[in-house]
Amino acid sequence: MNNTRLFKKSLLAVTIATATIASQPALSAGFQLNSQSATGLGRAFAGDAVIADNASVMARNAAAMTLFDSNQFSGGVNYIGTDIEVKDPVVGGSVPIDGANNTSDSFVPNIYYIHRINDKFAVGAGIYSNFGTNNNFDDNFGSFDSQTPLGRVHTGASAFGGTTEIESINYTLNAAYRINEQWSIGGGLDIVQGSGKLIRTVKATDTNPSSPTFGQTSSTDVLNIDADGIGFGFNLGTVFELDENNRFGLAYHYQPEIEAEGSFSGTTGQFVDKLYLSLPDMVEFSGFHKIENTKFAVHYSLQWIEWSTFDTLDGNTAAGRTQLSEYKWQDGWHAAIGGTYYLNDNWTLRAGYMYDTAAQDSITSISVPDSDRQWFSFGTGYSFDKHHTVDFGFTYLLGQDVAVNEGSGTLTATTHADAILAGLQYSYSF
Repeated sequence: MNNTRLFKKSLLAVTIATATIASQPALSAGFQLNSQSATGLGRAFAGDAVIADNASVMARNAAAMTLFDSNQFSGGVNYIGTDIEVKDPVVGGSVPIDGANNTSDSFVPNIYYIHRINDKFAVGAGIYSNFGTNNNFDDNFGSFDSQTPLGRVHTGASAFGGTTEIESINYTLNAAYRINEQWSIGGGLDIVQGSGKLIRTVKATDTNPSSPTFGQTSSTDVLNIDADGIGFGFNLGTVFELDENNRFGLAYHYQPEIEAEGSFSGTTGQFVDKLYLSLPDMVEFSGFHKIENTKFAVHYSLQWIEWSTFDTLDGNTAAGRTQLSEYKWQDGWHAAIGGTYYLNDNWTLRAGYMYDTAAQDSITSISVPDSDRQWFSFGTGYSFDKHHTVDFGFTYLLGQDVAVNEGSGTLTATTHADAILAGLQYSYSF
């Protein structure tokens, strides 16, 4: 019996999840990962391209490194707890199967250093992550009975879910220059290193008493990928300071195409030896305004993400570069607004809200669930001994129900993804 026939079309769609081979747990639309700092997390990253309360600002806008009057170090870790629900799945248009509720816990570290050479020039280096996904299904997900020439067999539809484990690291080297009292410019090199594992398997148990393999369970890897790659991008930014209480920032991040190499096997992967993964460029505008004669500041951001660049997934085969699957993602954006209250010399309070639009359009997937999402965030910072600061941030991310149709109706379901994020960060100025 050929158990892969039922899943053939959907598996081609599933393989596009390997585009996250430059990634970590999916939070924002598509597989973007907004988790560069605990301070940003505490305000839903509103104003993050210009606030510059610690060295992590270089992840959003290198030009903002000129806003410091001393050297800066910052390092921290963000916790991400995801809850992905697959509701009412149906196979082949008529066979209902059990749903799934997948949870995962991940820790995403970050570290940054800015060296102030003089009052005009600064350089910096950082390590963090920009993209990500992590979604693993139980081996028995989608178990159902089907009729075959050998009789009734019990099949685990793990080909629809399976294992998706992806990690990425972004290394950045930046420089910034203050042109005058109002304008600063900056930019740098981004090195994106990604690795990932993707497994899709079909399992079947022979229940025909007259069969020599009666009672035995077979397992066929439809796709088994363990790959990694490196891409080179860059970033450019500028800051305009209207006065000491009002400033604006604009930043552009060019993201590379990553050539991922490694182990490719399975019935749909055995002829591929390389994947070409296009990551989206990003443009972000931010503003910061401290209200005069108060302890309160308001800040905001608008970010555009070029998800339409992820139109297809290509692989290298004997025929050369070949389209493996069509994705048809759409450009996305997020808008965030937040407030900061400087309670006293030691305590800072933050809060923010973000609305984030989905990247997926007509093609959806249970392995990379996506929807418009809302961020509800708050945070706090405590400074002591003039040079030390500890920051905490917390976000509840609320997704929406999305109808999934994989493989032209081979699998239909409704997905819903929520998440809790918490971050802790230490910063030192010297």
